[in-house]
Amino acid sequence: MDLEKQHYFIRKLHSLSGVLPIGLFLTEHLLVNSLSIRGPEAYNKGVAVLQSIPFLPFVELTLIVIPILFHTLYGLWVVYLAKNNVLAYSYYRNWLFYLQRITAIITLIYVAYHSYHLRIANALFGLEISFNTMTSVLSNPAMLIFYIIGLLASVYHFANGFSTFLITWGVTVGAFSQRVALIISGLLFFSLSFIGIQALFAFI
Repeated sequence: MDLEKQHYFIRKLHSLSGVLPIGLFLTEHLLVNSLSIRGPEAYNKGVAVLQSIPFLPFVELTLIVIPILFHTLYGLWVVYLAKNNVLAYSYYRNWLFYLQRITAIITLIYVAYHSYHLRIANALFGLEISFNTMTSVLSNPAMLIFYIIGLLASVYHFANGFSTFLITWGVTVGAFSQRVALIISGLLFFSLSFIGIQALFAFI
């Protein structure tokens, strides 16, 4: 397999990993967090169900950690190579392309902090993942703003990436189908953002 074919294959795999399993995990994560709207008991029960999954470390490693590492490392390479020319060519697709790269960096920072502060701290130091823990974190206005920005960035990156995934995999090949995909990705962004922000404010 020559270098061009390898790049083509890796790019398609990168696009796929952003939707399955990472996008699916993000959606599931936001839905579980939305249990906070129903109060501490509902949220803690939801977390307990996830924590009771058999072979959880193996599941997290294979379905979450490895795909995220691959998507992140290749994505950083794409960001490094990207030529952002939104000022010279201010087409809306150019802005979507630019924002996809910006939100990639923000999402990386957000996910790294969030993962360390909760999941890794839970594994290493026994930090309880609970409603009270999240309330303690988000009671700091600066952290609340950080979480809102990180949430919006990660949801945008997934939603816009979903529309490019459809193009990359040949699902939307015409101009009309691609416009429909953009509308769907926009609805996905607003829906998941609404769910996520509502969940964050339910903790405080």
